[in-house]
Amino acid sequence: MTAGDAVCARRESVALPMPSLFLVAAFAAAVVAQGGYYLPGRVMSGLLVGLAVVLARPRPNLVAALGGALAVWALVRGLLEGDVLAGLPTAAAAAVFVGAVLVAAQADQAQRELLATVVAGVGALVAFTGWVAVVFRIPSWTTVAEGLLRAASTLTYPNAAAAVIAAAAMVSLVLKPTQLTAMMSFLLCTGIGATMSRAGVIALVAGLLVLCVSQGPKKTVMAAAPPLLGAVVAVAALLPSMRVADEPQPLLAVAGLIGGALVALGLPRLGRFVVPIAVLLAAGGAVAAYGFSDRLATRVSFSSPDRSGATGAALELASRSPLLGTGPGNGSFFFDSGNQGTRVMRYVHNEYLQVLVELGAVGLLLALGVVTAVLIAMWRGRGTSLWAGAMAAVVVVLVHSGFDFLWHLPVVLVVAGLCAGLGFPSTRDGLVEGVRA
Repeated sequence: MTAGDAVCARRESVALPMPSLFLVAAFAAAVVAQGGYYLPGRVMSGLLVGLAVVLARPRPNLVAALGGALAVWALVRGLLEGDVLAGLPTAAAAAVFVGAVLVAAQADQAQRELLATVVAGVGALVAFTGWVAVVFRIPSWTTVAEGLLRAASTLTYPNAAAAVIAAAAMVSLVLKPTQLTAMMSFLLCTGIGATMSRAGVIALVAGLLVLCVSQGPKKTVMAAAPPLLGAVVAVAALLPSMRVADEPQPLLAVAGLIGGALVALGLPRLGRFVVPIAVLLAAGGAVAAYGFSDRLATRVSFSSPDRSGATGAALELASRSPLLGTGPGNGSFFFDSGNQGTRVMRYVHNEYLQVLVELGAVGLLLALGVVTAVLIAMWRGRGTSLWAGAMAAVVVVLVHSGFDFLWHLPVVLVVAGLCAGLGFPSTRDGLVEGVRA
């Protein structure tokens, strides 16, 4: 073997560095620990991200500075309210997100492709376990809402599962087309349908629009149409099992999943028959949705009285202390719910408003500063398909965060930070990250 052959072989064999492996471990740990929402999961995912940062030793930059400022402000506001520990969750959330960004940004292009594949693969597993939970009525992996059984997977929260799945779908759609990536994309799209998350669908559409702008509508449609149409078949077959009052139909659901997989894998090979078959599948999905429209009425409506009530209460709280906020952890929202009397919600289901209530305009500006710095740095890294998928994944999380309390779950912060880092400017060897925003 010549020296040139040895170099080529070394390039073809891609291995993730230790910091990236710890980052992947943090993602996986948060997935299996109910999204990392409870203390053990938060500690485990936080420690793993922290170890990744220590090993990576990233250079200081604007993203880190703003993230640090947000963490300090949360601790200061807790101290001013007499409980500095109340600011720890927000400080830890900022550290986890920024740490994931900085570690992922150090990977070279080949390592980033592998990281993106891992994100898509783990997301596909989340999606598949959610589908299984609905079909076979697994209580711990599903949530009952308005009489419907919604996929929650190991995250145990359907909307968080939808956010992770939709973000993973964006990077899956830009990976090199293979049967494996096609199957992952199909499972991811099916998983979003199984969660019955309206915000998840909205975020998915936003991500697809970003892909259209970044890499062109034709390329996006060619990549997204087969898995989406396959998901139409699978979700249509899943609908009869979703209402709690009905008997589950596992044989129909399994047949639908297999049929949808065949569509996702075979549609690109049909040549001139693609368009008519795609139209028939879309029409069939529409008919199935219409047939179950009475059972899915709460999922196809934008009405959400509880969230509307909580939003009104949150705006009132924010108006009382617009600059400094009420303090971390002090955002409880009371509102009248008609015949149900007074209701209270811990989260307003809008992270931007939640930050405004608890940390005031100062905290919101710092949080938006972190987001802006990340997007500016990502813009400097544009030019590849993986960048387009990474940007779309970040947009998915940002859009979905306007409808749910996603920043309280480390799994969402890790996947968002990881995807953001994949879109940062990259050097040839990945030893010097391009993150000086």
